[in-house]
Amino acid sequence: VAIHDDQITSWEKSICVVQQQVFLTESSIAENIAFGVDLANIDMDRVKLVAGVAHLSDFIGTLDSGYSTKVGERGVQLSGGQRQRIGIARAIYNLSDVIVFDEATSALDGVTESMIMQAINELRGSKTIIIVAHRLKTVKNCDKIFHINNGRLEGEGSFDELLKNDQSFKDLAQES
Repeated sequence: VAIHDDQITSWEKSICVVQQQVFLTESSIAENIAFGVDLANIDMDRVKLVAGVAHLSDFIGTLDSGYSTKVGERGVQLSGGQRQRIGIARAIYNLSDVIVFDEATSALDGVTESMIMQAINELRGSKTIIIVAHRLKTVKNCDKIFHINNGRLEGEGSFDELLKNDQSFKDLAQES
């Protein structure tokens, strides 16, 4: 669909990128989830709902100030996984139709990565999700995988199809 000048802003608002390093301000957890929304206009019911989807609710429940807890400069008070899950919650809060996860789990331990992948998988069917990753287990459940090597498309298909039809993908899978 062609995008015209009068549609650019709404098109940009429909996309959210969750990067490896999620940008957080020194404000509260709620303000970081509802990023860009004035404090007076934050829908706390929606913040709590998306925090649940991103598997943050239990953690937030342990904090004395709950959703009002300040995260510190660049989220220094939080673990990498907690910052990532705030990024996921933010993408859902903003009602993005397309969410791009750009190496969003590459620096995480296995347990945290599993929790984040569970949260991502729970979005399946309600959002268009694009995952950029080097680790094959990160993309194992994707509907369609584009295997790119040295800037060239080597193959495309489901994980099982690529294992069957793409020798370099199969080699990668055996290495991991």
